[in-house]
Amino acid sequence: MKYRTIGTDPATRREVSVLALGAMLFGSRTDEKTSFAVLDRYVEAGGTFIDTSDNYAFWEDGGQGGQSEELLGRWRRSRGAGDEIVIATKLGARPLAPGTSYTDNAEGLSAKVIRESAERSRELLGVDRLDLLYAHIEDPAVPLAETVEGFAALVAEGTVGLLGVSNHAVWRVERARALAAAAGLPGYEVLQYQHSYLRPRTDVPSELFPDGGLGGADAQLLNYLRAEPGLTLVAYSPLLTGAYTRADKPLPPDYDHPGTPARLAVLREVARETGATVNQVVLAWQLGGELPVIPLVGASSVAQLDESLAAVDLELTGEQRARLDAAH
Repeated sequence: MKYRTIGTDPATRREVSVLALGAMLFGSRTDEKTSFAVLDRYVEAGGTFIDTSDNYAFWEDGGQGGQSEELLGRWRRSRGAGDEIVIATKLGARPLAPGTSYTDNAEGLSAKVIRESAERSRELLGVDRLDLLYAHIEDPAVPLAETVEGFAALVAEGTVGLLGVSNHAVWRVERARALAAAAGLPGYEVLQYQHSYLRPRTDVPSELFPDGGLGGADAQLLNYLRAEPGLTLVAYSPLLTGAYTRADKPLPPDYDHPGTPARLAVLREVARETGATVNQVVLAWQLGGELPVIPLVGASSVAQLDESLAAVDLELTGEQRARLDAAH
C-alpha cells in the first residue's frame, strides 16, 4: 500500500492509504459476513481510509439510513480498531422521515443538524472524534456562514478533525472556504465528487443526480484543485459501478457522446499492454496523475477488492498516460 497526507493543519491532518474503501452498502445489500471479510482484507493490505455517510443506505429499505455506520461500529469494536483507521462520514442528506429522500426532505446543513447528526454518527461508529466529516449536499436554505460556523465549532471542541464537502457547486465551496478563512476558522480541505477516466456530458442530468444536482468533478472543479494545492479530491464511483467491464452494467446516458469510444479504445489498448484489467488502468491513471486524487472504490466481495488493490502498484509509462489523457 502507498499513503498520502490529507489536510494541512498539523493538529488535524492525517496520513491515509491512497485507495479508499467505500462502505455505502455494508450492512444492507452487502451482508455483515461479507462486509467484515472485505474490511478485514482491506486492512490486511494496508488500507486505512474508509468512507460512509449517515444516510447510507436509506434507499435499500425506505428508511433513513445508518446501516453502514452501525456495521462499521460493530466491525471496529470486534476487531479492536483504533486511530490507525480513518473513517470519513457525511451529513446533510439523511431523510428526515422514512419513505422520503434527500431530494425532498433532507436534514440539511443548519448548525443544529450538524451538531446532532455528528453526535449520532460518533455514537454509531463508536468513536470519540470523526476523522473527516463532509457536508454531503448543498443546503441553499441555510446561510453558508451558519454551516461554516457549525462545522468549525465541532473541530474546536475536538469531536471532528478534518472537514470536507461533496456535491457542491465550486463557487459555494470557494465562498464557504473564504468565509472560514476570513473568520480564522477551519474550512473544507477534502472534496468528494464523482470522477473517472470517462467524462460525462455536463449539459444533461446525470444518472446519479437526475434532478440536475451536482456531483461530477467537471473541468471547473479540477482547475480549482490545480489552483489550491492544499486540497485533495476523493473520487467516488471511479469504476462507474462496473460499467467498464460488465455487459449488464451499461454506461449511464450522460456518457453517450463521441468522446467515449475514443477513450475506451485507448483504455483497452493500455490494459492489453500492461496485462492489467481495464478497471486497474482507470485506478492507476487516477493514482498517478498530476492532481491529488484518492479513488474511492466499493466492493461486494474480496475478489473485487483485490482487483482494485492491485492497481496501487500498477505504474503507467509517461507515453501511456499521455495517450490516455489525449484521447477525446
